[in-house]
Amino acid sequence: MEIQDFALWDKLAGKRKPISFDLEITARCNNDCRHCYINLPPGDEAAKEAELTPEEILDIARQAVDMGAVWCLVTGGEPLLREDFSEIYVGLKRLGLLIGVFTNACLVTPAEVELFKKYPPRDIEVTVYGVTRQTYEAVTRRYGSWRAFTKGLDLLCDAEVKVHLKTMALRSNAHELDEIAKFCRERAMDFYRFDPFLHLRFDGDPVRNEEIKAERLSPEEIVAIERNDSARFGALRNECEKGELICPELEHQSCDRLFQCGAGTDSFSVGYDGTFRLCSSLWHPDTTYDLRTGTLREAWEEWVPHVRDLRSANPAFLDKCRRCPLINLCLWCPAHAALEAGAMDEWVEYFCEVAHTRAAALLSDGRTR
Repeated sequence: MEIQDFALWDKLAGKRKPISFDLEITARCNNDCRHCYINLPPGDEAAKEAELTPEEILDIARQAVDMGAVWCLVTGGEPLLREDFSEIYVGLKRLGLLIGVFTNACLVTPAEVELFKKYPPRDIEVTVYGVTRQTYEAVTRRYGSWRAFTKGLDLLCDAEVKVHLKTMALRSNAHELDEIAKFCRERAMDFYRFDPFLHLRFDGDPVRNEEIKAERLSPEEIVAIERNDSARFGALRNECEKGELICPELEHQSCDRLFQCGAGTDSFSVGYDGTFRLCSSLWHPDTTYDLRTGTLREAWEEWVPHVRDLRSANPAFLDKCRRCPLINLCLWCPAHAALEAGAMDEWVEYFCEVAHTRAAALLSDGRTR
């Protein structure tokens, strides 16, 4: 039986320490966004062949529910690109899961709208890359994507499907960020967020990585955007005042454990090919587990503790990053370091520059401790 009362689910979840998981059902996408860390062409036969079948997906999800999973985020690539999306979605709903969907909305048709009305998602998140055709398609590199996006988003909004809107702050759309924020808040008043932090490709493609780096904003530009958002900058300032972001006295200074975050404690990710990961960004080969050769419970109870116990013996990392009071203002984490530098315990110059620039802005505000 499916529970549609989200408040009841939230109450139950609070008592049972729920697990949530991301489910990437494809790496393929109808767009070719400059900044994307995963997308492969829609007709990529090798990627399509590697995708989990609906039966495999639902078997993994069933195992997750048996372990206490409550929430599932269906993502990609572009999940609606799969012809069997509705079969997968309905199957997940029938397991009693609360479902979120990440989509670019370009492939939304009346059929998807009817599906979401009959089986309501917890929410659907749509990324807005621009508010003009020129900017939107400069990012997606697909002619006609702007028209498809606006049509799909209008279908969702007109049907009163719960939609959250967000954007990526890129070199290609930085000039429209204010207009993007206005566009999003007019259509999804209860939710809007932006992300200026771009991490590199999961597959390590050097050409695509250079495209991503070219889309990154400078540390100064990132801070300027954050300062322009009073709610975001105010939250950062308040956390600093409580000593939770700029921390002169750090408990982790003498700790050589790589993972100080919550990766793998109450959530995990499943890749389109059945690769289990502690979080969506963690693709280092020493940290992944193949669910096609083992069970989810084995991954959760045996593999996760192994990964979370990984240590660093890199003196440069231990002396520089582990002792830094700005760690909570920094983009660094083992997953992002691995994508950036090939190792989970490497210092990354760009991350460091962002952290110090953010700290300088917060301290100059005159209200941090």
